[in-house]
Amino acid sequence: MYDCLRDQNCSMIAFRKFLTKKSLRAVTGEFLATLIFVLFSLGSTVSWEEVEEQRLPASRLLISICFGLSVAAMVKCFSEISGAHINPAVTLAMVFTRRLNVVRALFYLCAQCLGATAGSGILFMVTPESVRGRLGVTWVSSSLTVFQAFMVELLITFQMVFVVFATSDPKSTRIKSSAAVDVGLSISIGHLFAVPYTGASMNPARSLGPAIVTGYWEDHWVYWVGPILGAIIAAALHKYFLHPSLKKPAVDGELVLEKANEEAEDTFQAVDMDMDENNEPESFNSIVDITDENNRLDSLNGINIENPVDDELFNGTNMEKKN
Repeated sequence: MYDCLRDQNCSMIAFRKFLTKKSLRAVTGEFLATLIFVLFSLGSTVSWEEVEEQRLPASRLLISICFGLSVAAMVKCFSEISGAHINPAVTLAMVFTRRLNVVRALFYLCAQCLGATAGSGILFMVTPESVRGRLGVTWVSSSLTVFQAFMVELLITFQMVFVVFATSDPKSTRIKSSAAVDVGLSISIGHLFAVPYTGASMNPARSLGPAIVTGYWEDHWVYWVGPILGAIIAAALHKYFLHPSLKKPAVDGELVLEKANEEAEDTFQAVDMDMDENNEPESFNSIVDITDENNRLDSLNGINIENPVDDELFNGTNMEKKN
């Protein structure tokens, strides 16, 4: 009974610590980024051209470019606000590698799903029914089995998430100014390959939004299990096998301490510290209280800190001056 109450109290404390201006701003950023991405990306699947009163399907190249550019733009705009995950699979991969805590991930997942649903709803309202079609709903090709569709989603999400981790790695020496472009290109590559197979989701929220609006749920689980599993595999492979710090050899017979530094960094990143309005950790504010106005330690547990050696030297100096 006591352990249960203690766990509940810990959960409440974790949620309260998360509810800061910076955290709420990040969740809002995820909602807006996913809404804009889904709205404009799914808009590319709507066909307005008519030939002999039959609508032509949207070009695969058009869809691939639009999805890639949309992701690149959102990463560029929202990366400093929330990290611009825009994808539950990316968020869960971050949790798996301890780059994001569970509480923040739960809020991110809700924001992403709500944003995708809102974006799909807006597109549904502004698009005429005559050209609306399936509104970008992802579905498995009739020529594929469900297992084949699952593997396709796993593979294309694997390559996309691997690019995300490679471009966001703090230990990488590569120039990161093109990270948004790199991620966008990986999205376009996935669409160029997999649109005829499964619609190239790579994003559970992107499939959830139009499914809710249109009510089309056939084989919907493929677009959750496949991308999430592919994202976790890519994150684990990059972190534990192909991480840049694991490829550095020893110098002059001495062991390289990079692995220890990496573990220390991961431990620090796993702690989600709340920031105040000045972007400083609130947990460290109390340290200032133990110093006086001269920036010296007053006391520690009531014991005055003195240095008799320094006092003798100081007194001796004064005596020499007097003489």
